[in-house]
Amino acid sequence: MKNRVLSVDIFRGMTIVLMILVNTPGTWSNVYAPLLHAKWHGYTPTDLVFPFFLFIVGTSIALAYQNKTSGTSVYNKIAIRSLKLIGLGLFLGAFTITFPFFKDFAEIRFPGVLQRIGVVFFFAAILFINLNWKKLIWVAAILLIGYWLLMVFVPVEGVASTLERAPNNLANYVDVHIFGTHNYKPDYDPEGLLSTIPAIVSSILGIFTGLILTSKHDKKTTLLFGIGGSMLLVGHLWDFIFPINKALWTSSFVLVTAGWANIVLALIYFLTDVKKIKLGSIFKYAGANAITVYFLSSFITKLFYTIKVDEDTSLHGWIFNKIYVHDFMTMELSSLLYGLSVVSFYCLLAYVLYKRRIFIKV
Repeated sequence: MKNRVLSVDIFRGMTIVLMILVNTPGTWSNVYAPLLHAKWHGYTPTDLVFPFFLFIVGTSIALAYQNKTSGTSVYNKIAIRSLKLIGLGLFLGAFTITFPFFKDFAEIRFPGVLQRIGVVFFFAAILFINLNWKKLIWVAAILLIGYWLLMVFVPVEGVASTLERAPNNLANYVDVHIFGTHNYKPDYDPEGLLSTIPAIVSSILGIFTGLILTSKHDKKTTLLFGIGGSMLLVGHLWDFIFPINKALWTSSFVLVTAGWANIVLALIYFLTDVKKIKLGSIFKYAGANAITVYFLSSFITKLFYTIKVDEDTSLHGWIFNKIYVHDFMTMELSSLLYGLSVVSFYCLLAYVLYKRRIFIKV
């Protein structure tokens, strides 16, 4: 990737590390509140992690495709990468350790994190190659406003729409009628079909940041802080009529999370690219093989939960209870230490891959 920006690599790696941390506590029964998702409306630090990654996908698109023009070969590469991501996500959802190594078809969840990344990458990349930044602003605005109007004003089978977990929540209604049993839960899917529309905007907003970082603007840090603060303000104002909600990926959620992403990235950019302070190299290593590290962590975690040490105890539970649970510390701390140990392992793996110049592109 030409015109590589160190802060982008660090931000991407930091996001992947946080994704692993929040996904692998020692026990889900004892987790510090900031490391859990909001129960429904509102957001916690954990709710920022996935939109941060979609945001940085957009930033990376701006860096990687800035000199590309539309054409069959470019479209093919974009489509193949998208299909790989979707395929990896479906594999994670379908795999089981018992023969024939895949769940029954009715039990396989179709949506998922990697699937959403693949779909969002595809549309964001195609839009970036074909539209200038002014048209992209219009696309982003139309998608966010259109999603708000759909979710609030379109009735479901004659019943007024709701933004709660209910049958007349339009996003849930669409998912249930298209995917049937292939959802995360019967009453909502955090990576559902309709909510992928505003998720594309999360990536488009990252594209704008990528364009700023590669521009000749002499006050990039100030500009990013200003844009981030403005998005936070608008997002929180929109929250009054369209609540901030990760599960529904509401338009207010898109703006608030992109606002925080700009602010965090601006800070990292100022320290690393402007002031040349050597900071966060371990995150850079993770960022170089981000999807690989995330996929391995998800796959191995699934194995640890599936493999049984005895009839009632998984390998994950056995390791946690034997090594991390002690009378002199709280269960929340034990759970966090387990997660940090997992993160440390994948940071070490990422470091080894980086030093050996092994970069697995998906």
